[in-house]
Amino acid sequence: MVDILTREVAWKFIKFGIVGISGVLVDFGVTYISKEWLKIQKYIANAIGFTLAASSNYFLNRWWTFHSQNPEIAIEYGRFLMISLIGLGINTLVLWLLVSKGKYNFYLAKLFAIAVVTIWNFIANLNYTFV
Repeated sequence: MVDILTREVAWKFIKFGIVGISGVLVDFGVTYISKEWLKIQKYIANAIGFTLAASSNYFLNRWWTFHSQNPEIAIEYGRFLMISLIGLGINTLVLWLLVSKGKYNFYLAKLFAIAVVTIWNFIANLNYTFV
């Protein structure tokens, strides 16, 4: 397991966060279009937005954040997607709890769910995907 209390890891987390901002834009944009314009059920729209954002984030994180030289891109991408799918489960659970049980606004709850999943995704990718 990587020591997460170093400057190098802190800088990677900052980069991961910057990449994540682009992912949030993709996620929110696709989710909004899917839910509001295409009238797709909100949790399915959330999954579509989340998945497209995860894919764009993989390529940006591979290149910029983690500087991966792994020639096994398909395996690395698969690991990243597996972690992202677990993150999607966490995201959906947090979203469901806040919206259904807490009666929070869907998009405010989604923003909080993204913050929770960002921490999971960074630590898991640091220690498993981009080792």
